[in-house]
Amino acid sequence: MAKILVVEDDPEMGALVAQGLGDEGHAVTVVTDGIAALTAARADPFDAAAIDVMLPEMSGFEICRRLREMGQDLPVILVTARDAVDDRVFGLDAGADDYLTKPFAIAELNARIRAHLRRRAAGSTVVEAADVRLDVVAVRASVGGRDLPLSVKEFSLLRYLIQGSPEARSRRDVLDEVWGSADHFDPTIVDQYVSYVRKKLHAAGAGVRIRTVRGVGYALEVGTAG
Repeated sequence: MAKILVVEDDPEMGALVAQGLGDEGHAVTVVTDGIAALTAARADPFDAAAIDVMLPEMSGFEICRRLREMGQDLPVILVTARDAVDDRVFGLDAGADDYLTKPFAIAELNARIRAHLRRRAAGSTVVEAADVRLDVVAVRASVGGRDLPLSVKEFSLLRYLIQGSPEARSRRDVLDEVWGSADHFDPTIVDQYVSYVRKKLHAAGAGVRIRTVRGVGYALEVGTAG
């Protein structure tokens, strides 16, 4: 059983989500606004959160950003009726782990929560390649002991490529592992985030690089600076 925070201002939707998650065996706390969400998160540690984007006064994007600033590293799934790529990118950059578009089946939300919790439980605390070190618990990256600033999604992407090295990962594999689903995201979002991480690794003089494997996807290559 996991403790799940649900942030939803529609009482009927909040009740449906709470029932669906509760039927899965989870303990669910439902709040209707950002202040209540942040207060609940400070008072009680949660294992995951499902947050509606369109909320009064404080958006789901802002709630997610503030949770990360508070040091909360729980999996966050943003729920929204908006399906534009820019919105998904904005949410992921705010620190979200996943993005679910309304209308959705409660079974899918449950499946995504299970997947995120399983990955968190199975992961080791430190992942390394050459001079790159990822502290999974603190969600902190470094190159040669110097901090490497990464968003949560960039961190997850680099972690997945390091753990898979030297094997190549397809875009679909990356979407499944890092974004939680290959069916609800445009594969080009992987290319976009690979570009972000490449630039940061190069700027830090890292002893690894992300290599494009034609017809397959991406692989981490160790021993090549930048």
